[in-house]
Amino acid sequence: MRKPRATPVLLLTLALLGCVVWAVEQGREGGRPTQFGVKDGSVPEDPRDTRRGQEEGYPTWPVNKELPNDTFTFARIRYNSMSHGGRGWGRGNRKWSTDYPDSDMNMSYRLQQLTSLQVNPNGAIVDIDPEQFRHFPFLYMIEVGDIDITDDEAKTMREYMLNGGFIMVDDFWGTREWDNFEVALKQIFPDRKLEEIPLEHEIFHMVFPIKVKPQIPHIRFAEYVINQGITYEFDKPGSEHVHYRGSDPWYFREFSEKYAYPLGINIIFYALTH
Repeated sequence: MRKPRATPVLLLTLALLGCVVWAVEQGREGGRPTQFGVKDGSVPEDPRDTRRGQEEGYPTWPVNKELPNDTFTFARIRYNSMSHGGRGWGRGNRKWSTDYPDSDMNMSYRLQQLTSLQVNPNGAIVDIDPEQFRHFPFLYMIEVGDIDITDDEAKTMREYMLNGGFIMVDDFWGTREWDNFEVALKQIFPDRKLEEIPLEHEIFHMVFPIKVKPQIPHIRFAEYVINQGITYEFDKPGSEHVHYRGSDPWYFREFSEKYAYPLGINIIFYALTH
């Protein structure tokens, strides 16, 4: 019987869940990427490595000692961005690192807390490199409105998805950013067109049934508008923006518990089972 070809999946959301990437890590032969968990001047420090982070109780947890490599690792892509006429890493020059590492730790923590999935408490950062990509079935990107990829990087992303990999892309601010990212998408898949995922699609019902496509605001905006008596209409695809600490209990109950965590978990389980 002919083996069916894997279908590439590129999930676009509008404003983030600090998201994640996971890997079923192999033994030494299948090994970790050369720059697994790379740390250099462009990577913010893990707060758990600092006294302040330890005092504030950032989460960590043990993994199964008998199967230490059988874990799902939250991994985000470090990409190049064009900003203010220059080429570089991140907001301004480091947008790829927006909400890092808080959001990565937060989603990893909720996954191990709310599901039976064994989750690596230490996330990974990967460059657009085939040797690094191949270790992760799910990858996360954020703030891609100024993304600038080469033809070789576009090829790497295309082949990764054609081989069954899943990339979640998050956070767009306005038409200009979307238009720029659409150019990158055309580099990756010049013969494909974008289609909106209907609410009936199983990705919205994998673990938690989601009945609306939520547009989840940034916490500061949500706090402002609720004080002004403004309400929200969940009538278009949106995003999640989740904070581990310092969040208003109202925001957590209204957006994180109802929409952000369920949607994030659904997306991850869909990616790992399809």
